Formats: sequence, structure tokens, C-alpha cells
Amino acid sequence: MEPPISKMTPKPPSRPERSYALRFISGKYQGGEFPLPETGEIVIGRSSELDMVLVEDMVSRRHAKITVTNGQIFIQDLGSTNGSFVNGEKIKRSRLTEGDRILIGTSIIKVIATESAQSLDAAKAHLEDVAAGKRTSQVRTMTGSIAEVPLPDLLQLFSASKKSGVLVVRTDQDTGKIFLDKGRVVFATINDNFDVSPVKSFYRILTWAEGTFDMAPPEDREFLEPIEMSTEALLMEAMRQLDEVRRLGPDMPPLSSACSLAVPLIPPLRDLSPDELDVLQLAHNYGHVETVLNKSLASDLETSNIFVKLIKAGYVSID
Repeated sequence: MEPPISKMTPKPPSRPERSYALRFISGKYQGGEFPLPETGEIVIGRSSELDMVLVEDMVSRRHAKITVTNGQIFIQDLGSTNGSFVNGEKIKRSRLTEGDRILIGTSIIKVIATESAQSLDAAKAHLEDVAAGKRTSQVRTMTGSIAEVPLPDLLQLFSASKKSGVLVVRTDQDTGKIFLDKGRVVFATINDNFDVSPVKSFYRILTWAEGTFDMAPPEDREFLEPIEMSTEALLMEAMRQLDEVRRLGPDMPPLSSACSLAVPLIPPLRDLSPDELDVLQLAHNYGHVETVLNKSLASDLETSNIFVKLIKAGYVSID
């Protein structure tokens, strides 16, 4: 009797390792991409003989090294003067994953998955072309999209790297300015309206999801009402208020809306608290939602909660 013939299970076809690249989303090389090797390393710095050459003062000659091994990506700072940062934290060595943001000099670099097979020499030449284009168009060294780099992430990067300057954020309707001193937020305005408290302005700017940012040089000026909170505390409170305001949903009208006292005013005024009466008076005096928030002594969150209550109870109508 012949032995049974063994059946070999065919091996599944091997899938190629996923390819990754570094995409410059802000800074002198914004728009450029640099592929990572499937296995190996690239050295980043100002020196012309390196793999990725970033020609700017805040980048050391040999600044950082990125290593790819067994499908994992690591970044190591090479003792640079100004440091290397990943997702807002200064690092000596850190593992990278898709979506992580690296700050080197004035460049914010995002780790992305890619299918392109661009050679290292071509990528190096492309970065030089991108930088040359930025010089000829006189674009500032640190610009980008807040849809690509959310403002909280950006401010964490600036805080960790102790940057000074004016972060100018532009939407189709508004221009916000956040003043930074060695990474700490010291003041904020929207449309240069200094009648609104800087903390309110800061929180409102952080609600913007679309627009562009531009890091302008520091301004030598003093503010009558500087922000005293730490940047970390500001960001935590801003995120808390933003979550609470979002829960109000469509019940809270847009800031551009007009408002007025309901006519006839049926619910009794005696049922309102002093804070609610204050907001009602602001609505009557100014007739504009944004102005009510501007003039209110309470925070935007507290005022918004009261405003929604007044609308639902029939004290205020939205025109």
C-alpha cells in the first residue's frame, strides 16, 4: 500500500511592506515630500552631503536621523541645538507612525503612507526646487493650513520648541492673532478688536477648522491685559469649552445672527436669574449674537448656555 500523498498548502503571496514618506505641511519646504527607504536610514540636517538637506538657521548640520527597520520607523535627535519634536514633545529617540508630526527648525513634517517610488536623489532635488519657489514668491517661512495642522497641535509644537512670534490665522471672514513669547500664549485678538478679552478671543480662534496660518515675527509691544494662564492650561480649557459648545448643536445660532426680544414677551422676567437678565439686556441693547458674547462678562460657554435657554423659553427670538 502506497503512503498517502501529502498536500502542501501553498504559501499566500507575500505583500510588499507599506511605503512611507515625509510630507512638509509647513515651512520653507511646504508641499515637498521625501520618501523613506523600505530599510535603512536618512540623516537630516543643514550639511549639503546629507540625505535630507534643510537649509535654515534653526537646523543643525547633523540634526536628526530616521531609521526604518522591520517595518518600524524611528527618529533620533543627533544632539541638535534646537531639538527635534514629535507631536509637540521634544524627543531624543521616538517611534513614528502614520500621521505623526515632526518639527525640525521651522518645518512641520507629517509621516504619510505613499505609493510613489521617487528616488532619494529626485526627492532631494525636489525639496531644493520647492525652497527656491518659496524664496522667489517671498512666502513666509512658516505657513500652512489649519485643516492639515489643527491649531491645538500647532500651539503644542510652538510651546515645546519655545517659539516667539505672532501666529496669524485667517478664515474667509476673520483674522485672528495669537501672540507667543518663547512658546507661551500672552495675548490674542480677532480682527484687532481689543474690546474682547484675549482669553475669549483665543478660545474662539481655536474653534476654527478651516483657514490658513502664518507665523509672523515677534512684535515689541506690551498688553494691558496679558494672558496669565499657561499654554497647556489654556488649551485644556479651550478643548473643554469647545466640546460643551458643540453639544449645544443647532440650538446655538451662528455668531452672525441678529437677535431681539420676543414680541409679545410672554414669559415673566421675574423667573430669570441676574446672569440671565444680563444676557437678555445685552440681546435687547445690541441685537447681534456675536456682540452679546463680546459684551458679556461671562465666558462664551456660559453666555451661550444662557442664550440657548432664553431662546427656548421664549424670551429671545433669532431674526
